[in-house]
Amino acid sequence: MDPSIATTEPPLSAATRRHEWLAIAVVAGVLIWLLAPILLPFVISAFFGYLGDPLADRLERAHLSRTFSVSLVFFVMTFLAALALFFLVPVLGEQISHFVAQMPVYADWVRGTALPWINQHAHLDLSPYLDPQQLVDMLRKHWQDAGVATSVLGQVSRSGLLLIQVISTVLLVPVLSFYFLRDWDELVERIDMLLPRDIEPTIARLARQSDEMLGGFVRGQLLVMVCMGVWYASALWMAGLDLALLIGLLTGLLSFVPYLGVTIGIGVSVLAALVQYGDLQHVLLVAGAFAIGQTLESFVLVPRLVGDKIGMHPVGVIFALMAGGQLFGFLGVLLALPVSAIAMVLLRYAHERYTTSRLYAGRDGAPVEPSAPSAPPDAASGPRGDGGTPSAA
Repeated sequence: MDPSIATTEPPLSAATRRHEWLAIAVVAGVLIWLLAPILLPFVISAFFGYLGDPLADRLERAHLSRTFSVSLVFFVMTFLAALALFFLVPVLGEQISHFVAQMPVYADWVRGTALPWINQHAHLDLSPYLDPQQLVDMLRKHWQDAGVATSVLGQVSRSGLLLIQVISTVLLVPVLSFYFLRDWDELVERIDMLLPRDIEPTIARLARQSDEMLGGFVRGQLLVMVCMGVWYASALWMAGLDLALLIGLLTGLLSFVPYLGVTIGIGVSVLAALVQYGDLQHVLLVAGAFAIGQTLESFVLVPRLVGDKIGMHPVGVIFALMAGGQLFGFLGVLLALPVSAIAMVLLRYAHERYTTSRLYAGRDGAPVEPSAPSAPPDAASGPRGDGGTPSAA
């Protein structure tokens, strides 16, 4: 095409460009929502590719070929995943079966010990509102009639589409992960070439910030989850709990949700200790295990491995996970924190633009002092918590 012809096209107005970008965003959002049922293997594979790309880049900088580096990283990741599944799945299956078999014992303890104690000390009679035996019967029925394997196989046999989805996910994830890992840098370059040239530097800067925030958080948080799962499982096993591995791994897995994992872990562990032993000694051992675990997580693991990568309030993290699950199911839960990290970068950029705009400065363009509560005279000269007086646009 002749360059002189392209230059005769009139430039697009700012309003037209905003409308076009809004239309692109709406179409992309609708497509993601419609294709959500088949996107799961691609999202999981892209996640593995994103995790392994930095290590492959390091090997490549050590004068190894890209194909060999990717193959080595892919083999290590596949080996670790297969090793974890080989050892954990049978043991976890046994512990879940043991828990289901012991549910009547838990129900008897709640009915014969916990409810009378609450009635005696708190003067609350919860027995008319809480029937543990009914809950146990319901759980056991669902476990026996629709256990994990039975439920999956039963649903698969009733739905040909679900069968295709399960098989495609299992078969596609390793293949797609290898290709994502091998071509990650090339994919990033192609996306960068598609961006409009006038906004490419800004988007590239925001993408780098998102990558620094998200990459550090994801890799660090995975290490924290593994470390906490191993610690809680080991500590509860040393405390003598039969369900130590199940409770410990569940607590470590949920540790990425602030306060949720430790709250569930303490509650279930104390209940298991009371039902299994019925004494204060094992309850104190469980409490000590969680106290040490929380100290390690809060003061050693998280500051060193994660830091304040996302900077989201715990309420925001929980809301993001629940909103993602409500909108896109399990796929939404996987995407919740990555999308939140990108959203935090965009919000900070929007805040930066807003505080240097005429809208913030006022109609006459003069700086406007933000209102703040009165402070004592000796604190007026100290550092300001609101970041100081903004400069006019």
